[in-house]
Amino acid sequence: MSRVAIIGSCITRDLWPYMGKDPFDLLYVARTSLPSLFAEAPGRIDVAPEPPPPLKRHTHNAVVADLTKSTLAALVRHRPTHIIFDFIDERFDLLAAGPGLVTHSWELEVSGYLAQPALSEARRIPRLSEGAGLLWRQGLAEMAAFLALTPLREAQVILHRAHWADRYRTARGGMADLETSLEIMAGHFASRPAHNALLRQYEADFLTQFPAALVVAAPDDQVIADENHQWGLSPFHYVPGYYQAVCGQLAPLLFGAEAGLQPV
Repeated sequence: MSRVAIIGSCITRDLWPYMGKDPFDLLYVARTSLPSLFAEAPGRIDVAPEPPPPLKRHTHNAVVADLTKSTLAALVRHRPTHIIFDFIDERFDLLAAGPGLVTHSWELEVSGYLAQPALSEARRIPRLSEGAGLLWRQGLAEMAAFLALTPLREAQVILHRAHWADRYRTARGGMADLETSLEIMAGHFASRPAHNALLRQYEADFLTQFPAALVVAAPDDQVIADENHQWGLSPFHYVPGYYQAVCGQLAPLLFGAEAGLQPV
């Protein structure tokens, strides 16, 4: 029986319905970054007992895991047979807070935790900066060492190669171009071409560090955003054909030759 860990985003988590599988024995790690996973915690964080609005329990848990650095222990406890990486959540800036480092996700922005003393004077490290690139490569090397030195060495590493779409399917079924600059969170805009270039560099670095990793990816003609997507229009909320194409490659790796795809 496969036990899967995702270190990535909803683009990988959303594959499960297309594979006709319940997310059994699935550990989903999101709203983090490789450097943040291996950084020190920023200091004492008073964790709310209930998710602060507008966060849901699972999104609040993701923020808390990034702040308290509990993910690596959770991975070891889970003992996955497969670890799937995708880098779509590696679009957020980083925040340096004392000796600590956290991911400046939308969920952290609205959580209220930034007002706590440990984070109130945090310094932003722009995602496209050289500093963020250096921290990411260090985090990648630490991930390779972590997997090699723990029972996770036995897991199959899989890269879900994914990029921001250039076009989207409209609610009426037409096609339109996405803007070059997109708002990824309130007041924070990002260049679609620049982030796609960054993703390609991340993927190349990852495969250099993990040459035995398997790669799944949709064909270019399915990398299309969908205005009717359950999570809304975004350059990485894709048309159903995207998920079906990736599942056709991923399902046999996780569940064997008998794995079938389901219409969604």
